[in-house]
Amino acid sequence: MNWYEKLNKYFPVEEMKSKKHMEMLLQEKGDVYYKDEGSNHVMMYAEFPSFLFIDYVYVSADARGQGLGHKLIEKLKSKEKPIILEVEPVDYEETDTEKRLRFYQREGFVHAQSIGYNRRSLATNEETPLEILYWSPEEESEEEIYKKMKTMYEDIHTYKDKELYGKSYQPVEEVLTYDDNLNSNNIFNGLNETEKA
Repeated sequence: MNWYEKLNKYFPVEEMKSKKHMEMLLQEKGDVYYKDEGSNHVMMYAEFPSFLFIDYVYVSADARGQGLGHKLIEKLKSKEKPIILEVEPVDYEETDTEKRLRFYQREGFVHAQSIGYNRRSLATNEETPLEILYWSPEEESEEEIYKKMKTMYEDIHTYKDKELYGKSYQPVEEVLTYDDNLNSNNIFNGLNETEKA
């Protein structure tokens, strides 16, 4: 199996970019979009001046539980920039969704409470709500993470979408929302104050 087949087999159709889209990103945005591939893994990610975005991480079934995923994340963390990614909400009938979320939580990623993300899939035409997780060495605000997600969405997800798929993805304003009232920093601060009392 080539790298694309591995990803395509592992990720739901509504989350997959076409092979042509990814190849175009690697060729035309090669200074931003990267593929890290080995015999047991494929990681697609974008590196911007102020943050990283993990598009896909695949670790083969044979290599799971051996620390390979951890090593891949550590490699990105060593760049000392916030790391952002999207995950499916936990579906208790689909055990991989829970495993993925647990893995990222173990790696120190937190769930963005104030960022909503809901995109219509061009493959299935269905709404696909996703959770935003992030890791930040400088404890970046969720508002900053939101701004970075908007940059990524416009530069990576919707790159030449009309040319590639025959139609465009929704504009970023329809897909990403930010609600300051739900900011997790406020929630965590509240918890800390309670603990101190």
